[in-house]
Amino acid sequence: MCGITGYIGFREAYPIVINGLQRLEYRGYDSAGVVLYHNNELKLSKTKGKVSDLELLVTREINTAGTIGIGHTRWATHGVPNDVNSHPHTSQSGNLAIVHNGIIENYDTLKKALVKRGYTFKSDTDTEVLINLIEEIQITKKLKLGKAVQLALQQVFGAYAIAVFDKTKPNEIVVARLGSPIAIGVGKDNSEFFIASDASPFIEYTKEAIYLDDEEMAVIRLGRAVSVRKITTDSLITPDIHELELSLEQIEKNGFEHFMLKEIYEQPKAIVDTYRGRMLPKEGLIKMSGIEDNLDRFLNARRIIIVACGTSWHAGLVAEYLFEDLARIPVEVEYGSEFRYRNPIISDKDVVIAISQSGETADTLAAVKLAKSKGAFVFGICNVVGSSIARETHTGSYTHAGPEIGVASTKAFTTQITLLAIIALKLGYANGALSKEVFDDYLKQLELIPDKVAEVLATNDHIKYIASIYKDSTNSLYLGRGYNFPVALEGALKLKEISYIHAEGYPAAEMKHGPIALIDENMPVVIIATNNEHYDKLVSNIQEIKSRNGKIIAIVTKGDIIVKGLADHVIEIPETKEAFSPLLATIPLQLLSYHIAVMRGCNVDQPRNLAKSVTVE
Repeated sequence: MCGITGYIGFREAYPIVINGLQRLEYRGYDSAGVVLYHNNELKLSKTKGKVSDLELLVTREINTAGTIGIGHTRWATHGVPNDVNSHPHTSQSGNLAIVHNGIIENYDTLKKALVKRGYTFKSDTDTEVLINLIEEIQITKKLKLGKAVQLALQQVFGAYAIAVFDKTKPNEIVVARLGSPIAIGVGKDNSEFFIASDASPFIEYTKEAIYLDDEEMAVIRLGRAVSVRKITTDSLITPDIHELELSLEQIEKNGFEHFMLKEIYEQPKAIVDTYRGRMLPKEGLIKMSGIEDNLDRFLNARRIIIVACGTSWHAGLVAEYLFEDLARIPVEVEYGSEFRYRNPIISDKDVVIAISQSGETADTLAAVKLAKSKGAFVFGICNVVGSSIARETHTGSYTHAGPEIGVASTKAFTTQITLLAIIALKLGYANGALSKEVFDDYLKQLELIPDKVAEVLATNDHIKYIASIYKDSTNSLYLGRGYNFPVALEGALKLKEISYIHAEGYPAAEMKHGPIALIDENMPVVIIATNNEHYDKLVSNIQEIKSRNGKIIAIVTKGDIIVKGLADHVIEIPETKEAFSPLLATIPLQLLSYHIAVMRGCNVDQPRNLAKSVTVE
């Protein structure tokens, strides 16, 4: 949930560290800090607030000279967001500094033991406990920093990605991970190294990166290859060096006011990139090695279990319709955060699909590990190459959406649905649920979706006008049926996330079972009423809302007449197969939420209390 950066090399560290924090601020932004090493001294500056607040403070507090530094942008777990609880933290002697992403669950027990040994604490954080534990082990056992870190981590429970520096050993930084991501950028001839929660902070300096796996630690020394060991066994590991495909252009706004708006408009390209090379409509083929190499596991599965959280869970709900409709395979969709706590029944006859944009979602990752331990075949769907879920699952596929910086997911949702649709089509054709003729038609229709998404994006000004009318609403309902019930949930989530307006999504038929009590002239109701088999019933739902003076914003199929005559506002989307309608219907809801949030003066890319990647439970 927090962002870590670090540098050791021949360049000035501060500009690299602060720029890295700006790029990682989507991971947490309630406080920030840096520590730099120069002339045998640690220079620390940290504050409550955003990275921009830190920059102003640094110019007043410290000299930014030095070629070694680590930084942190925080999403608070232990201790309220304030200056003292901000990272980095130093040890009692002042020799050691640490930045930490994660939670040390047994920190209280460790803290009490350290207090008995004479340690005092300035903050309420678990991280200060960890750095003092490392120092205690280092001093009492007379160990080098790397070994002290290793022994300390053997005593802690929880999740962490850490970077630790010792000013008495200024040629090295020690990093480690369990549950939270950490990447090491490798400079030419090992002359410099970069440390970050993901590769975005160092893409302009190197294209080579090492991603640590769980329970691994690395000692980074200038002029030497990175030394990686298993924390539990001390065994040496030869790390894989990955070639980065990320570009600087992908993580810039490119003229858009916000990353979220940029990413909404990137969806036509992102969908194409997701099916390119996999879906071949002219040849009537879908090529996916992860599915083809394990086709029997899918076709003979007792059921498919989808585990995910947040927006990815909504994509999983759409997938439930896709798999059961197109492939006739039973599906259960589970919250990753609840899955392992209810003693689920899993066997080697099950296929588990784990969905996560970042590939680091802690709850989903825990569900993956549980499913594997029970013998299930686990297939991962994520967007970040080299992420934990990509490495932990048996196989899987990337969405190829490109970096998603805005905290509220947009293109992640549509690319996940695109990939899941391709898988459902491939399985449906392979098991005979779809004829060749029907299969080919679906491929052709899916190929048209990016242009149709672009057509919906062209209605932006109309959606912005509707947003201006409802920006001051305090509540709203989102309704949908069938494939578009999950889209209603996702639309409501988007509004809640970035505008702080209370919104709830429901199956349209459930409105009569309680939510209709809320409807009056002040209640906007967004209803997805596209031309499908539920259309007549949706019209009835709209009439029920209208008779109670509710304000109706309807997403309709282009050319609709009936709903247009009933709704207060309509947003048209092109006609497509019902299975693909979520890919179009979600676009107006993203734009509506975006414009309402902007008009309310909300921070669209960094909504309060949220972080992009939820790497702690």
